[in-house]
Amino acid sequence: MTLWAQRMASGPAEAMMSFTASLDVDRHLGPDDVRASIAHVHGLERAGILTAEESKALTTALRQVGDELEAGIFAFEPADEDIHSAIERRVTDLAGEAGEKLHTGRSRNDQVATALRLHTKRRLAETAAGVLELQRRLLERAREAGEATLPGYTHLQRAQPVLLAHHLLAHGWALARDVDRIGDASRRLDVSPLGAGALAGSSLPLQPDSVAVELGFASRFENSLDAVSDRDFVAEALFACSMLAVHLSRLGEEIVIFSTEEFGFYRLDDAWSTGSSMLPQKKNPDVAELARGKTGRLIGHLCGFLATLKGLPLAYNRDLQEDKEPLFDSFGQLALALPAMAGVIETMRFDLDKMGTAADAPALAAVDLAEWLVARGAPFRSAHGLVGSLVRESLERKLDLGELVAAHPELGPEAAELLEPGAAIQRRRTPGGAGSEAVAVQLERFAERLALDEARVAAFTPPS
Repeated sequence: MTLWAQRMASGPAEAMMSFTASLDVDRHLGPDDVRASIAHVHGLERAGILTAEESKALTTALRQVGDELEAGIFAFEPADEDIHSAIERRVTDLAGEAGEKLHTGRSRNDQVATALRLHTKRRLAETAAGVLELQRRLLERAREAGEATLPGYTHLQRAQPVLLAHHLLAHGWALARDVDRIGDASRRLDVSPLGAGALAGSSLPLQPDSVAVELGFASRFENSLDAVSDRDFVAEALFACSMLAVHLSRLGEEIVIFSTEEFGFYRLDDAWSTGSSMLPQKKNPDVAELARGKTGRLIGHLCGFLATLKGLPLAYNRDLQEDKEPLFDSFGQLALALPAMAGVIETMRFDLDKMGTAADAPALAAVDLAEWLVARGAPFRSAHGLVGSLVRESLERKLDLGELVAAHPELGPEAAELLEPGAAIQRRRTPGGAGSEAVAVQLERFAERLALDEARVAAFTPPS
């Protein structure tokens, strides 16, 4: 029997129930609903609505339901509409008449919103922990890289040499922004909606503040209409997940490209690669490709949910049932992708000779020649033009660029030394740049940031 069966003269149509049921999706909220329900029972006892005996019976039953859910032995029934009605049914089975008082003073509207906020807060913290682990792998590999170099690219064309450590940490800093976004989203969702009822609160002497404290929320709602209809926190979580997936996709794209024979910079470990069912020689970067491919899925979840929200009047509408599936799937995909990408980064090998040879191509130091002229008083545009003409001549006539520079009256042998292997890297001295001194500082700063973020994530991780 549904929670609203007495209102209707007849039972619900089977097709209607099939279309509106959400149990297959929202059963993930089981532990969160149990936790919120226990806090609600305590609030009802403090308000004098439940006796101490009734409160004990309900909390004992709820804890047993929680144990059954965790052990995977909870018996669902065909009439269960969602996880919330299933839990209430089972609690009533266990606690008897007291179970019929469990829903006193609350609606499924504030009940669902509370459980979903608790779930989102927990999953955001788990996601942030996964990001931190990937960042640790990047930091370890950056430290190992030492003075190894590779070309830096713009437009996927060789641009300037950079230290491998600098390149790896570029991904690390992008992931640090993801930790920031996750923390911001967690902070804004940290509001308890329990006590808002269906939309207007309750005539009973409830104490939403004390329930919020018990559940670990930073505060309770200020407006009951907003409390039950707000799903900003879902949209923000979906955006944080999508942006994180974009960063994983960019990292995956580089792994795919750099592990090709054409580049040959990265060599993937066998344990983190797949083969071909037909071509014996193949070794495929499937983890990186799936990190790239699943990103479209997460972006779609965000766009689809924003479209769901855009036309909803206050307060609750059943459309909001569509908040859970994209959210749960986004968290689930990232929970798989983050450790897989960390494994790829930890185990892949770098062909330092091949990367270094590419980074030492004389043309990659062309801007250093232009800046050398600028330091001697030449306008940058004229210096740029002069060096560009020499690069063109080198390519068209198949001549050594260093020899052309050494023979040029405005440049000469001193300028030609700028094209020697490693010279361009050592000239990059600006803070945050790709030179050795700047990267040494960056490694320290990134390690400090990682330690800070570890403390921040621990702070917004809810207790188990």
